[in-house]
Amino acid sequence: MKTLVLANQKGGVGKSAVATLLAHHFRLLGLRVLAIDLDHQGNFSDPVRKSQRAAVAEMPASGLLTQSNPAIPLAEFVLVAADPELSGLERQPSLHNTFANHFRAFLAAMDSRFDVCIVDTNPNPDIRMTTALASADCVLSPIQLNQEAMDGVSALLNHPRVGVRRIKAVLNPKLHLIGLYPTMVEATPLQRENFMQLLQKYSPMLIPIGSKPGEIASMPRRSAVAEAQAEGLVLWEMKKTAARDAWREIEPGLRFIANTVLSPTPASTTTTTLPLNGANHGPVAR
Repeated sequence: MKTLVLANQKGGVGKSAVATLLAHHFRLLGLRVLAIDLDHQGNFSDPVRKSQRAAVAEMPASGLLTQSNPAIPLAEFVLVAADPELSGLERQPSLHNTFANHFRAFLAAMDSRFDVCIVDTNPNPDIRMTTALASADCVLSPIQLNQEAMDGVSALLNHPRVGVRRIKAVLNPKLHLIGLYPTMVEATPLQRENFMQLLQKYSPMLIPIGSKPGEIASMPRRSAVAEAQAEGLVLWEMKKTAARDAWREIEPGLRFIANTVLSPTPASTTTTTLPLNGANHGPVAR
């Protein structure tokens, strides 16, 4: 099973919409999908639940960190939904390593049951994001084309606790950053200017979908995408022309992301003794 984490230290960037599209896209490919929502707001859980495509686990997402050996339905598409208790995990620092170990053990137990696990995370740099990134194979960062979001890319990479570079260096050497994925893109002069800044500053981190400069994977701002998310619909199954047009724009990027997640990557089997919260509470098992 390959694990993909959606991460951005800014909310409202369309991260949950991207997670939902990817979950349904992997199912379209015939793969067994485990969807985990670690954001207590539940913006990934709601549309997947409304779609009625996934079996919903009785165990909420907080239980994957606080308990061992949680029971998961025998189905090819399973949702472990968000719950309010997720927001309180950060306030239990003495248990942070236990949380991380429980989550890692759970993913290991699911390895033969699913092909792909998609984890949506909260925008706060807390134990949930750390735990997810410490056990993931890949991370994708949806980003809006505004200055505040672009300035946040540095935090995504370099945050002293949950920055991708630190996680990769000290907790999870196999972690692969797929790249930045612009969302809610509009054909306005301001967004074009911001896109050019993003291209100049972070070009190696953008996802190419063509050979020409500027052919970068992105998700347009389309009412059909918002409607699919709100009503639990699958975008490419909607009858509206606007939905089909949106899917034609989005599909090449999702295909690239899916291929990257599914490609073989080296796995680490070492054990790293490093605290997740600034104090040593024992080893983080791999």
